[in-house]
Amino acid sequence: MHTLEFRSQVARDYADVLSPGVRAALDRLAPFEIDRQALMTARIARRRARAARREAIRFLDPASTIGRTSLTVDQARRGDFDGSDIPADLTRQWIQGTGPAARPRATLEQSLRNVAYALLSGADGWMFDGEDALGQTSTMSLDNQRNLRLALARAPEFLRVAEQVAAEMNRWAEGFFGRPIIDDWRAQLDFTTPIFRARGLHLDDRHIRLANGHGFSASIVDMTCYVTTNHQVLRDAGRTVVLYLPKIQTAEEAALWHDMLAALEAHLGLAVGTVKTYVLVEQLEACFQLMEIRAALGPRFVGYNTGRWDYINSVSDAIAWDPAFQNPNIDAITMTYGYMRHYEDRVRRAVNTPDRQGRSALWQGGMEPNIPVGSEAGVEAGMRRAVGGAEREQAAGASGKWVAHWKMVHIVRPVWERAGQPNQLGREFPPLTYTDVDAAGLRLLEPAPRTMRGARDLLSVALQYGNAFGQGMQAAALKPADFFGNDDVLYLMEDMATGEIRVSILWEWLHKQAPFTEADAATGVEAGDTLTPALFARLLDEEYAKLLAAGSRDVHDHSKTTTLPIARAIVDAVVTHPTKAPWFIDLLNLTLDNEDLAEAERRIADYMARFAADGTRLTHNLDF
Repeated sequence: MHTLEFRSQVARDYADVLSPGVRAALDRLAPFEIDRQALMTARIARRRARAARREAIRFLDPASTIGRTSLTVDQARRGDFDGSDIPADLTRQWIQGTGPAARPRATLEQSLRNVAYALLSGADGWMFDGEDALGQTSTMSLDNQRNLRLALARAPEFLRVAEQVAAEMNRWAEGFFGRPIIDDWRAQLDFTTPIFRARGLHLDDRHIRLANGHGFSASIVDMTCYVTTNHQVLRDAGRTVVLYLPKIQTAEEAALWHDMLAALEAHLGLAVGTVKTYVLVEQLEACFQLMEIRAALGPRFVGYNTGRWDYINSVSDAIAWDPAFQNPNIDAITMTYGYMRHYEDRVRRAVNTPDRQGRSALWQGGMEPNIPVGSEAGVEAGMRRAVGGAEREQAAGASGKWVAHWKMVHIVRPVWERAGQPNQLGREFPPLTYTDVDAAGLRLLEPAPRTMRGARDLLSVALQYGNAFGQGMQAAALKPADFFGNDDVLYLMEDMATGEIRVSILWEWLHKQAPFTEADAATGVEAGDTLTPALFARLLDEEYAKLLAAGSRDVHDHSKTTTLPIARAIVDAVVTHPTKAPWFIDLLNLTLDNEDLAEAERRIADYMARFAADGTRLTHNLDF
């Protein structure tokens, strides 16, 4: 029943990744696919039921039991559970970099450069991404695993690349800082703690499926490949095996992760809790169950991360049924805005609630997407914003933050160096409460602009991101088309979350008739007018035309007749369909590695029709 099937040639070409040990572990974990599918069905059912009843997410009944555990909600909230000590190599994580370990259509030498930049960056930790920032074209998910195996084992081919990359990084640093940033490149490789982010429970793998033709969990594939392949070399080096877990919505889902990891640990002869986990708080529903999630992961939970883009998207999606919930321009939704401020506050209070042994957990702050490339004035302003954001998070209680590019490490890390503390474990905050006022704070909107400029920016970047995804660049440096050629406006390193939130807000504005707060002479829009279907169609035509006219630096010429038209079709369908699709990535994955617009449109229409009818998501690889 649980026999797995591999795409043709993958098992042969990636025998080092899909080794006999990995394949045996995958067989051991395959029965969990039934559990995963049940939880994903339950997700959609809750979403549809709330929409039908016009019902907001609520805190759990304190007397109820957390699914897959023997703990009650009340026990979790009181800290009446056994958590985890913080391992030595996670005690100081002032700056964590994020990015994939592979590049699209690259040679092994070129692709290994990603890992070299990361491990030589000076970041305290690097989250090698298998999810939002890793392209999924062709065999990139397997290339990602191969590159990590070679790098963590210090294979000769990796060391050759690392030596070259170190010299290049020092040349840049001498120009930017007036000094090198790497003294001994071999020693520097051991400074950064490797961390891996698996794909979320909502995603199917593209190269492995059940023998009956049904999809198989990308989460299981990712965690099994990474842990089975690398646990020994990591532990021999005195390092911790660490995963970031994304897109968790409930404590029961967290408990499934714990059970799967415990089964993998048992299979590999490891003690329960050997694999440590951070959790990205990216979902509104998760923010109602923070202590419950922490308790469900128990001996392996080390901390939370507050990721801005994904969380905004989840709020928009979870409250899609409420016509009164209308987000403003995306750049107005900072971490100090309304519901985001309350979200961050709950996370920091949750990690500082002690467990039975008085142990707290870590809070890793959000992403800094700026890249120090542009005009002198643009870079100066961008870096000032980046440092200011880091200072705010450090003062708020974060033990560190993320950066999206290795060049940002030495710009932002000094904020924590000046503070001097390895972390802010156990800092005192008011205890969490679970009132109607608390729930309302997680939905709090505050007055902010909603403008035509905001709509164009949302649309331009959504189109560009969909196009980048199709080209294999799931992390891409982007900015709205109206700023192409203006080096005072920096590109931001964006990943899947940026696409998700942009189409969500556009859907919200269109279907909830959200009024613009300012007039726009160019389009004849007055303050109080709304984003009508005709106006959206006009903006789509105009922003798409700008991308077609752009230089290849901003929009690859090849993509203009291949993946860009498909990106337009997806954005158009997701934004205009009366049923809100839960995930932009679903449509992007359905059309990946396909350049036939007619076929892409057929798949898009099929997905939207099925989801609207009964909540069915098409998630398996149609080109398996």
